Amino acid sequence: MRNPFLAGAVVVMTTAALAACGSSAGGNGPEAAGAQRPAASGPAAPGPSDGTPTPPATPTAGEPEAPAATGPSAPATGPKTPSGEITPATGTFTKQQQEYLADRVPQGMDPAAVLQTGQETCDKLRYLVKADRDTAVGAIATGEIPDGADAVAGLCPQHQDLVDEAAYAYPDGTHTGKKLRPGVYRSASPTTGCSWQIAGSGGKELSSGTSDTGASRTITIPKSARTFTSTGCYAWLPEGADG
Repeated sequence: MRNPFLAGAVVVMTTAALAACGSSAGGNGPEAAGAQRPAASGPAAPGPSDGTPTPPATPTAGEPEAPAATGPSAPATGPKTPSGEITPATGTFTKQQQEYLADRVPQGMDPAAVLQTGQETCDKLRYLVKADRDTAVGAIATGEIPDGADAVAGLCPQHQDLVDEAAYAYPDGTHTGKKLRPGVYRSASPTTGCSWQIAGSGGKELSSGTSDTGASRTITIPKSARTFTSTGCYAWLPEGADG
């Protein structure tokens, strides 16, 4: 049984440990490049949330389409430091770090601070994978590690499998129409209040259930599904897809 509160505690402890040691895995952090390392900061610890319902999409008569693959998000708006001017206070950035920072550093900001945020995300994912891989995937899927895809793509590509799996996961909320992908899914870190419902055309219930013990459950989303609603289950991870 995976407990979301335990998962949250793991991330909190991880963040504290990283802040205390002030180092990054594999020597890829700003200090390894000779840059000044600012105070540690990072995403909030993952845990169960109500989730933001997915805006309804118009159901189609054919097979629901697969969601788009998760990838790096668009850089924040506003003036950016030109790539050729991105340099640490001392030393140099590696080629990988320079590519990650391209079009990502707001003018006037220390690029080492931007790099540290990405590296800390990689560090947290590394620790979460050791503790509970499903929780690591769920944290990306729910957005509780919001910059996970960006950090993985640019700094820790060894975790790309987590991002790929999260692209087909369902966080708590309501998912409809083209956002549904037929297949088998398992709940990651459900609470004792976990419940779900799968409905077809006209809102006809196809299946529903609860997990009042907090134990992980497995469900099948059929091709005929038009709405999938989940509450208190944190995230549903794919185990297989129907052809």
